[in-house]
Amino acid sequence: MRRRKIDGCPIAGALQMIGDKWTLLVVRDLSAGPKRTMELHAGLFPISSRTLVQRLRDMEKDQLVERTDFGGNPPHIEYALTERGRLLLPIVDVLRRLGQSLDCNECEDRRKQIGFYCDACPHNRAAREELAEEQPMPRPLPSSRRQRDDSIVLL
Repeated sequence: MRRRKIDGCPIAGALQMIGDKWTLLVVRDLSAGPKRTMELHAGLFPISSRTLVQRLRDMEKDQLVERTDFGGNPPHIEYALTERGRLLLPIVDVLRRLGQSLDCNECEDRRKQIGFYCDACPHNRAAREELAEEQPMPRPLPSSRRQRDDSIVLL
């Protein structure tokens, strides 16, 4: 972990660590779980791959993310938030609410522009909760007779 040398104030040190706009956006995108580099890149438009990789390296040095190399060809590398990185999630939520209050953007703006909500979006959380609450459909009891299938198959 790197010590921050501005004026010794914890606020200044924290801002030096997370003050880059991409840091909190990476945290936002990792909030739902580990992701590969290209998955992060796709959700962080218009970040360059060089900037993303450098930011991930800095975040790894600051112990905000954990890098797991699964090897293989092509390389399979995933990034996940550490416990220290999860401490930033309330800040991400406050920034989302602040952006909405200041009428900066709406979650729907991102969905229209990119095609999906960010992982930290309450719209995604609500959808996940609805899926969890849904009961699976009862499966029919197995029968000894084969059921007649009148469906048409087009090739």
